[in-house]
Amino acid sequence: MVQQIRHFIGGEWVNSASGETFESINPATEEVIAIAPKGDVSDIDKAVEAAKKAYTQWRLIPAPRRGEILYEVARILQERKEDLARLMTQEMGKILAETRGDVQEAIDMAYYMGGEGRRMQGYTAPVEMPNKFGMAIRDSVGVVGLITPWNFPVAVPSWKMLPALVAGNCVVWKPSEDTPAISAAFVQVFADAGLPAGVLNLVTGAGEAGAALAVHPNVRVISFTGSTATGLSVYTKAAAVGKKVTLEMGGKNAIIVMDDANLSLAVDAINWSAFGTTGQRCTATSRLIVQKGIKPKLLEALAEKAKMIKVGYGIQPDVQMGPLVNMKALNKVASYMDVAKTDGARVLVGGGRADMDKGFFFLPTILDGVKQGMRVEQEEIFGPVLSVIEVESLEEAIHVNNSTAYGLSSSIFTENVNAAFRAIRDLTTGIVYINHGTTGAEIQFPFGGTRGTGNGMREAGASALDSFTEWKSVYVDFSGQLQRAQIDNRE
Repeated sequence: MVQQIRHFIGGEWVNSASGETFESINPATEEVIAIAPKGDVSDIDKAVEAAKKAYTQWRLIPAPRRGEILYEVARILQERKEDLARLMTQEMGKILAETRGDVQEAIDMAYYMGGEGRRMQGYTAPVEMPNKFGMAIRDSVGVVGLITPWNFPVAVPSWKMLPALVAGNCVVWKPSEDTPAISAAFVQVFADAGLPAGVLNLVTGAGEAGAALAVHPNVRVISFTGSTATGLSVYTKAAAVGKKVTLEMGGKNAIIVMDDANLSLAVDAINWSAFGTTGQRCTATSRLIVQKGIKPKLLEALAEKAKMIKVGYGIQPDVQMGPLVNMKALNKVASYMDVAKTDGARVLVGGGRADMDKGFFFLPTILDGVKQGMRVEQEEIFGPVLSVIEVESLEEAIHVNNSTAYGLSSSIFTENVNAAFRAIRDLTTGIVYINHGTTGAEIQFPFGGTRGTGNGMREAGASALDSFTEWKSVYVDFSGQLQRAQIDNRE
C-alpha cells in the first residue's frame, strides 16, 4: 500500500498549506511507496511557531527528565527496529543489514544522549576577588533547524536532534525528499515516547522548505548534512542573518595500503568501505592509494571479490549491494565513466549499469591507472566507484591522501607501528583508521571532517552539545557588599 505522509507540527499530523504533494519512489523497484506533503515557507512558519511556543516549557523541564524521554525513545526504537529497517530499505535502497545498523546508531545515540541529561557538564574556576564564586554552565539556544540527507535517514538525524533535545531546545526537521516515510516513522517514535507537542516538528519537502528554515528569524541554529554545494548555500544564507551553522558535507576518503599490509584484511575492508551502502556514504572509500609492491596481488584479489558481489533489492537476504537512491544519482555515476576514460583511467571491474529490469543499479566498479589530480580522484562521485592510485612511499601516500578538497576519513594498512603513528600524525582528516576501512563510527567519539567536509563543528560524543548550547558564565558574590575589580582595569 502507498503510505500517505503528513507534516508533524505542534503534535499533530497535518497536510501542507498548499496541498501540494510529491512521491517517494522505491529505488529498487521504481514503485511509489509514499505520497508526502510538499512543504513551503508557510509550513516552516507554522512549525517554527509551534517549536517557539513549546520551548517556553520544554527548557524548564529538568535535563534528567528530558534524558528519561530519550531512554524511552531508545526502547521503542529497539521494539520497532526491524519494521523501521525494512521501510528504510524500501525507501532508499540499503540492504537490510545496513538499515538495521542505521536504526541501531539511533538507539545507541538515544541512550548516550539520555545520559547527558545527568551530565551536561560545565565547570568551575577560581575568580579574582574574595568571597566570589564562578562557574560556566551550558544553556539551550531555542529553536533549532535540522536539514538531513537520505543515505542515513535515521542515524544522521539522531546525531542532531537527540543532543538538541536533551539540551532543552525545540526542533524543526526538514529531511531529504527521498525519505519522507522513514522520517515520519522516526518522528512517531518520539511522539509515542511522550515528547511534548511542538518540541519536535517535521516538515517534508524539497529545497524551498530547507531554504525557508535556513533564514527563519526565530531559528537560532542550523545543522546541515548533505552535499557540499547545498551546504555552502545554506551556510551563506544562514550566516548572513547571524545564525550558528554546523555543516557535514562531502568526502573523498582514501585507504592507504603499504607493501607490508595484511592482504586479506585489507581486501575485506576495502571491499566493504567502497561498495557498502552502494558507495553512498560520506565516509565511503572512493580512493585506494596503494604501494607499488603489493598492488598486483591486491588488485587481483579486489577484482575477484568485487565481481562476486550480488547486486539487487536489499530486502532479499542474499543481496550484498542495493541500488543508487534515484535516477539522478545513477546518471551522475554513469557520467563519471566517460570522465575516467577521457582522463586515461582504465575500468578494471564494472563500469556500467547492472542488468536489471527495474531500479537504479550500478555495478561495483574499480578504476585503475588513476593519477593524482584526475577528476575521478578529486571529485565526490557518491557511488560504488573505487579509484586506484599507485605510490612509491609512505610520504607520497600521505601527500596524495591530503591533496583533496575534503578531509573526513582516511585509513592505512601496515604492520609497521612507526608508519602507523606517522600516519596518525600526518593524515589531515577528522577520522583516521589503522588497519580498518574508512567507514563506521561510534557515537561516543566526535564525528566530522576538515577542509571542505565541514566548518569545524563535530557531531556525536560530548562535543555534539557544542552545536546546540551556549555557554553562560555565572558569578556569585557572597561577600554582602559591592566589590570592584582592580586588576588590569577589568570590570
